[in-house]
Amino acid sequence: MQDDQQFRPEATPVFGPATVGRNDRRYEELTWGFNRRWRSRPEYVRLAGKTEHVVRAVQEAVDTGKRLSVRSGGHSYADLAYHKDVDIIVDLSMMNDISYDPRRKAFAIQSGAKLGQIYVQLFRGWDVTLPGGVCPDVGIGGHAQGGGHGLLSRQFGNVCDLIEAVEMVVVDRHRRARVVVASREDSGDLRDLWWSVSGAGGGNFGVVTKFWFRKIDAEGDNPSAQLPQPPREVLISTAFASWDQMDERTFTRLVRNQCQWYVENSEPGSSAEALCGLLFVQHVSSGGIGMLTQVDADVPHAEKVLDDYLTAVTAHTGVTVLPTRRLPWLASTETIDTSNPTVMTNATLRGAVKEAYFKQALTEEQCATIYRHMTRKDYANPSPGTSLLQLGAMAGGRMNELARDARALPHRGSAYVGLWSTFWAEAAEDEKHLAWTRDIFSETFASTGGYPVPGELYEGSNINAPDPDILDPRFNKSGVPWHAFYWGDNYPRLQRAKRRWDPHNVFHHRMSVRADEA
Repeated sequence: MQDDQQFRPEATPVFGPATVGRNDRRYEELTWGFNRRWRSRPEYVRLAGKTEHVVRAVQEAVDTGKRLSVRSGGHSYADLAYHKDVDIIVDLSMMNDISYDPRRKAFAIQSGAKLGQIYVQLFRGWDVTLPGGVCPDVGIGGHAQGGGHGLLSRQFGNVCDLIEAVEMVVVDRHRRARVVVASREDSGDLRDLWWSVSGAGGGNFGVVTKFWFRKIDAEGDNPSAQLPQPPREVLISTAFASWDQMDERTFTRLVRNQCQWYVENSEPGSSAEALCGLLFVQHVSSGGIGMLTQVDADVPHAEKVLDDYLTAVTAHTGVTVLPTRRLPWLASTETIDTSNPTVMTNATLRGAVKEAYFKQALTEEQCATIYRHMTRKDYANPSPGTSLLQLGAMAGGRMNELARDARALPHRGSAYVGLWSTFWAEAAEDEKHLAWTRDIFSETFASTGGYPVPGELYEGSNINAPDPDILDPRFNKSGVPWHAFYWGDNYPRLQRAKRRWDPHNVFHHRMSVRADEA
């Protein structure tokens, strides 16, 4: 009933704030994130419980000339929050409220809420969801600002496409921390701010303390109509092939089949947009080649969509697909979200990630490069899923529905995504694993200077998979500015928003928007 949907429990006490200094037993855990390569030694961590706490923490940093950074979930692959120069970390992890705001007809979610928590509460409370990623411990703060995509994004778009408004703590030209709300209904500078946080990534303009999410075409005031409704059930297909089954020719055929299917089915409104299929290519020392495919079982001819995809991808490869399972959506989501603890929930590893948006299929030469590095005997990383290429969805479909300049996120013409990731345990092994990751990636894109230069073949990379190597001309030999890979032609507008909303560059890290950069 409508009255039930609007019910609000009595307010609970607000947490904090709490200040965690170097002698506090919590300090060690709060000064580095999921990727243990990056460590910080700030003077203290300020755990906020409400927006006013954030305002005070930011003002204190400004008044004392301290360098600050912001954490929501702590899952950044690069040192954007945890770096050697930070003095104060503003930690939003205790700000995790999820509710429906009848005034805005939108769902209000604080920045510290994690994806796993969000999926459960939105679904059980209102039968809706966000089309976000599969890692349950990722905080919505960084995820939504950087775009946010997952297994439902071909069907429903990016998370940032659903941002109706944001509450932000900014620092004005008088060096005063204050709260602003910017929405897609605004104009002028406020609209520029809303547009910018919808795809530019975190740590650029201020601290987003709360999001409101609502579909662009939502109507009425029923909460269940304001965000996408997830599938009642999904069809799940899996397959696995050992490297013993794969010579280079068969491997190339499998990879190119996968890529070509997405090239042919990337348009918005495609009859197959409810399908998300991923190919997982593991180094020979840690596993084989796996496939995971999910289809909304409610869409017309769902079984045929799945069968056609599997037939096209496995044609002439000998790969055997296991029987399809029909599962409730949330149960399937919670299972997939923890299916690879090595890379999804193990917060004790060091890692490196590189990503590319593709418009065309990988060439035979690129497949040969990948095959060679994945089967190298002079390199080993034995834990399953630790040296991996994930190839497939996370692009195309409804993610391509908006224009490139409709949000700060410009990737609106891609067919699929490739994500190269490597995780390991010991600092002494950094160079070994970084060298392998750099080799396989740079040689895959050798014809464009080691990186996926935006153009006819590629569409750059996503800021939610930040790669500090792109700043270094030893690795990025393309001659293309690093920001072009992440924001393309949208960068000048981001710079304008930076000058307006963060004139003193209070919020910055080594991969943030730079107001004065050509």
